[in-house]
Amino acid sequence: MHILSIVLWVLLLLTSVLIVALVLVHRGGGGGITDVFGGGIASGIQSSAVGERNLSRITWGVAVVWGMSIVLIGLIQKYAG
Repeated sequence: MHILSIVLWVLLLLTSVLIVALVLVHRGGGGGITDVFGGGIASGIQSSAVGERNLSRITWGVAVVWGMSIVLIGLIQKYAG
């Protein structure tokens, strides 16, 4: 169980950083953080509605993995310790 707990904590850390980055790349009312830095790579991705939908799907997928890892860490803490 110790190895599984470490893997889940690493997964939680990676998905936390990734979800923050993905949310910041999203185009909101003001254009997102990408407008602050002059557009960059994300402006090409977001130029179409398909790109924005794909970015939303990826963000939701990472959010689901993030939530599942939190639940699994909590279950391991409760029943293994």
